Amino acid sequence: MENEEVVLLDLWASPFGMRAKIALAEKGVNYEHKEEDLSNKSDLLLKTNPVHKQIPVLVHNGKPVCESLIAVQYIDEIWPHKPLLPLDPYQRATARFWADFVDNKIYSARNRKIWASKGEEHEAAKKELIDSLKLLEGELGIKAYFGGEHLGYVDVVLIPIYSWFYTYEKCGDFSF
Repeated sequence: MENEEVVLLDLWASPFGMRAKIALAEKGVNYEHKEEDLSNKSDLLLKTNPVHKQIPVLVHNGKPVCESLIAVQYIDEIWPHKPLLPLDPYQRATARFWADFVDNKIYSARNRKIWASKGEEHEAAKKELIDSLKLLEGELGIKAYFGGEHLGYVDVVLIPIYSWFYTYEKCGDFSF
């Protein structure tokens, strides 16, 4: 697969783009990174993601793959060495469940209320985020990674959020 064209349309600060970068790095895939200006979206971004017009977009041999969770799964399937998703169908479904949980409970619009709300609504949003993180921590247990002994799909989905903890503590008025 030496003559492959792999391009990632992304923004340096995007936690969603970071997921694709981590997956590509774990797989040892060389790719071209194209930084997007979201206030002036490139023709390539608009052409490759005409529905949502968002990053990240992974372009593999001219074919676009949109949405971070889908891109990470695609990367895992195309470059199957060092699998991120478990081989067992039930464990794979469970990993997908937890990745979806992260997107819906950690990155969701509901938790954006932490930044946009005050008073009781702010406190409720903080509690919801902390409760969600406690559920994840319980699922992780004493394992080194959600993937078991090595980095896995859920880990790739979660890693970018760790950088947010500092921001929550400094700007979001609470600590973990």
